[in-house]
Amino acid sequence: MEIGAPDPLIYLLPIEQASQTTYHLGSLSMAESTHSPAPTSPLTPPTTATQTTTSWHRVLLISAVATVVLALLLVQFDTFDAVQYPPNELANKPMFEVPRVNPRVLHGSEKIGEGQLLGPEDIMYDSKLGVFYTSCVDGWIKRVTVNDSVVEDWVNTGGRPLGLALGYSGEVYVADAYKGILKITKDAEIEVLTDEAEGVKFATTDAVAVAKNGVLYFTDASWKYDLHNFVLDILEGRPYGRFMSYDLSTKQTKVIARDLYYANGVEMSPDQDFVIFCETAMLRCKRYYIQGEKAGSIDVFIHRLPGMPDNIRYDGEGHYWIAIATELTFEWDLARKYPYIRKFLAFLGKYFQRPSMERNAGAVVVDLDGKLIGRYYDPELKFVTTGIKIGEHLYLGNLMKSFIMRLNLTQYPATATSSTE
Repeated sequence: MEIGAPDPLIYLLPIEQASQTTYHLGSLSMAESTHSPAPTSPLTPPTTATQTTTSWHRVLLISAVATVVLALLLVQFDTFDAVQYPPNELANKPMFEVPRVNPRVLHGSEKIGEGQLLGPEDIMYDSKLGVFYTSCVDGWIKRVTVNDSVVEDWVNTGGRPLGLALGYSGEVYVADAYKGILKITKDAEIEVLTDEAEGVKFATTDAVAVAKNGVLYFTDASWKYDLHNFVLDILEGRPYGRFMSYDLSTKQTKVIARDLYYANGVEMSPDQDFVIFCETAMLRCKRYYIQGEKAGSIDVFIHRLPGMPDNIRYDGEGHYWIAIATELTFEWDLARKYPYIRKFLAFLGKYFQRPSMERNAGAVVVDLDGKLIGRYYDPELKFVTTGIKIGEHLYLGNLMKSFIMRLNLTQYPATATSSTE
């Protein structure tokens, strides 16, 4: 079934010309005159309907111009300061040509936990229990059975849980946007592990992954902006994100990479030799090596994604699934190039409402070498935050929905595009 509807259209209504009527004041009442109008002075030309309409048009035009000029002045003096993105980064155009595509994932998709899963941002699968966990906007981490989609309220963090990672002893690690990195035991006991690094508090603790050696890898999307104002980080154009580690044995927090453009999803490689982390505003994911000759170094795992990446999940079958919150639309591409447009958008969001520029959200599939092999999306989708394959189904989390989408990949697969056939 299809979900969503087009945005409402705004129509301009014509201005009706009021009829001209002459009134006479009598001793007891006012009556509408039926007499002919008084003769016009030869020095004063008669006012016609065309002239009146033209005058109205002038007034409307002057008012519109004055409003635009005033708005531009207000924007100019607003304190929000957007800067230029690095030109060499903007030169990397997104890859829209993908070998296999399903461009209508809403067709055939199901709603899981509708009304019970508010803003399900991340999805983590526990194959031993046959359930997946999801992090909701009301603070709840909920468990959902894979077979029959029964929803259970598991633990409420009291904050806003985002990224989830399953520990090797059944514990769950949580990147809570407001509280930091949390550990939740099987008995639902919560412990705050870390909430700052180098004296700087986390503002948006975003994603977390756990290695077999007892080290957590996680991101603070922005040390300046909290989750409520996440779009301002992208609109400003400065790199406030950090990629970090937390050693469970030493309880030490270490900054591995800083100056990231909205650091987001994190995932371990199946061989535990590197960890991947995403940069939303740069349309890419990077790779940090933790073993081997390249240990301690960072390179690009995949770039030129078709949109802004969020969480990344490994499916156990040789593929990573990267959620795309929105395609790099024409509007977003323009905004990334010009700081003043981003400043204007921030102004609108602050005082009015920012126009919606997001669409064609979904997930992409890449192999172990970072090669793009498939894409699932829909024009009506926006703010998809997680894509994970469980069995023969693709599950999509979303920052704004009250359910998780599920698509049967056998019945609705991505098919070869014309350029690859």
